[in-house]
Amino acid sequence: MDIRFSGFGGQGIIKSGMLIGKAVSIYDNKFATLTQSFGPEARGGACSAQVVIDDERVLYPYIIAPEILVSMSQEAYEKFIGDPVKGSIVLTDTDLVKPKKIRKDVKMYSVPATRIAEEMGNRIFANVVMVGFFTAMTNVVSLEAMKKALPGSVPDRFLDTNIEALEKGYEFGMELKN
Repeated sequence: MDIRFSGFGGQGIIKSGMLIGKAVSIYDNKFATLTQSFGPEARGGACSAQVVIDDERVLYPYIIAPEILVSMSQEAYEKFIGDPVKGSIVLTDTDLVKPKKIRKDVKMYSVPATRIAEEMGNRIFANVVMVGFFTAMTNVVSLEAMKKALPGSVPDRFLDTNIEALEKGYEFGMELKN
């Protein structure tokens, strides 16, 4: 499974890819690799995390055409929307991405990840809301594995809030699926 998380620096895009990779490789007994790309700016520049997941060892860690694209900024969406293969899944943040190029050959779903995070008290949790949504919509990783991956990946004092953010994104996705 080839996955690309994309957005701008400061949104936790790389952390999202790391969380997914950690969850599947340690707790769901799969193999994963992570590569990352970001602009020279520390915050605000374009960035992406590419995660390759397989049941067998990953021999080539780079992706060309993702089967899942997650975009949390308009710039990232426009840059990468042409990449996914036919039949892939595209996940976006409702308030930050307004699809201009709507592809009929991909399944597109949106979650108000930033708004949910702001309602929780801080938009910094938007990436974890998106990871929860990703978990529900793709079935790539189990919710239990994602919850186990959070300790040690987020500051201890924010662990409970991150679990809540994960669950909110997951619940939004499960409601959307039903």
